[in-house]
Amino acid sequence: MSNATEPQERLRLALVQAASGLEPAENRAALDRLTPEHQDLVVFPEAFARDFGDAGSDVSAYAEPLDGPFATEVERVAGERGTTVVAGMFERSEDPERPFNTLVVRGSATASYRKVHLYDSFGYRESDRLTAGPVEPAVVEVGGWRVGLMTCYDLRFPELTRRLVDAGAELVVVPAAWVAGPRKVDHWRTLVTARAIENTVYVAAVGQPAPRYTGHSMVVDPLGDVVAETGAGDAGAPEVVTAEADRTTLAGARRTNPSLLNRRL
Repeated sequence: MSNATEPQERLRLALVQAASGLEPAENRAALDRLTPEHQDLVVFPEAFARDFGDAGSDVSAYAEPLDGPFATEVERVAGERGTTVVAGMFERSEDPERPFNTLVVRGSATASYRKVHLYDSFGYRESDRLTAGPVEPAVVEVGGWRVGLMTCYDLRFPELTRRLVDAGAELVVVPAAWVAGPRKVDHWRTLVTARAIENTVYVAAVGQPAPRYTGHSMVVDPLGDVVAETGAGDAGAPEVVTAEADRTTLAGARRTNPSLLNRRL
């Protein structure tokens, strides 16, 4: 999916906690406006090309191909800023009424990931409006780091993260639109931390902000320490969370907690 490069000791990360709206052109403009410079990897939330709208809304009219306006703008912005950008969109599928919920990666790596686990939970039925992607790990290389891709509800399924790690992931990114509600922030923070600890990987999880979503974009290191985190945020005030992943911490965590080597299943 990408060209091999000499591994960097450190990978500079930026998580853009921003709300997407219902007008795709405005979201493309926000992508340009909010992508920072001097970062190796910039991650936007799930469905950044166009928000889901009211629960259960038909989003098929907003689905685009992987060379459509949104992905093209992601590529342009990534090239202009000299970075790699990950952002969420709705992608056309073979079922015109049920597109994929897709992450596009553009910059030093070019890839896409179609959300595997659709949000049929907490009273929602994402599968009524979207098509699940194939069950296969999506890992790209950025700055010599192996980066695994997941989306939102995928976080609740530890098997997917383990498959990404088995495919070489050292950092897992999780763009999300984690719907707000009782216990939801606790679930988010617990699951992000658990996926990092049990797999001894960095996890960088970015969500859309309050009031509809939970925010709390965060980077957790392979021993479960929170490297950076913001709060719930506000739809009218985007925030950028920056952090670094470094190989010394990764290697040290895997020596201290060699659970990947000790596993028997």
